[in-house]
Amino acid sequence: MDKRIAESELIINSRGAVYHLDVRPEELAHTIITVGDPDRVGAVSQHFDKIEGKYQHREFVTHTGYIGNKRLSVVSTGIGTDNIDIVFNELDALVNIDFNTRLVKKDITSLQIIRLGTSGALQEGIPVDSFVVSSFGLGLDNLMPYYLFENSTEEKQLLEAFRGQVALHPGSASPTIFAAADSLAKHFTDGFYSGITVTCPGFYAPQGRVLRGTLSNPNLIDNLTQFSYNHHRISNFEMETSGIYGMGRVLGHQCLSVSAIVANRIRQEFSKDGGAAVAALIKKGLEIIAAI
Repeated sequence: MDKRIAESELIINSRGAVYHLDVRPEELAHTIITVGDPDRVGAVSQHFDKIEGKYQHREFVTHTGYIGNKRLSVVSTGIGTDNIDIVFNELDALVNIDFNTRLVKKDITSLQIIRLGTSGALQEGIPVDSFVVSSFGLGLDNLMPYYLFENSTEEKQLLEAFRGQVALHPGSASPTIFAAADSLAKHFTDGFYSGITVTCPGFYAPQGRVLRGTLSNPNLIDNLTQFSYNHHRISNFEMETSGIYGMGRVLGHQCLSVSAIVANRIRQEFSKDGGAAVAALIKKGLEIIAAI
């Protein structure tokens, strides 16, 4: 007998919407763009031909609408994989759990989820204001060890190579790695760099920034930049991608992360107009997504 999901585990509010996102099942499209910044949701939906609905609770803003006949939702996640855990479980619940019976549906829906975000480059040859597609998400955060998952042979080999080449302070991270969805990545090639994206659990010390706190991994950036396995190199780092790819693996969704490079940590450069770089990524990304 199928197990009913308790009210304490899946919280549905008074209007029949999932708790954190405040979205009902019929209000979500099956192609979803995620952005970190709640203000960026409007920067995406302004390109829609029609906006069907707008929903907001805390930092989670959702706009659903159309570009031509393509129905899309854009959702803000906030910063970090802890928020990715919330957003992805609730997106999945909206399509794969019957809110009336609280039972998992027999026919499971696989969502297309594309992150359009910002990132810092870890290779000198990736300039600011360029775009990077994450071929893999390598997590130095702690989200995915809480879930059961299976890695491919290639992922296991990459992870073994990473552990052999990149020394981490004991107890600071238990690395995980997940590949992008080829079904989406194949559309994002012309005008895009590609590489492994490292996901960090913070912006300062976890990304090698020194203000007043002393780093436990002072050689982290150099080690990440120098990592190499076959044709794979680490291109950039940020704070969500490995969680997106990992939750996609666990829940059966197709996921891709695409970043505008607003900083190059090797050149120690920052974009003179990061907003323009993000706007260009949104425009280019939507043209591709609308045609998929």
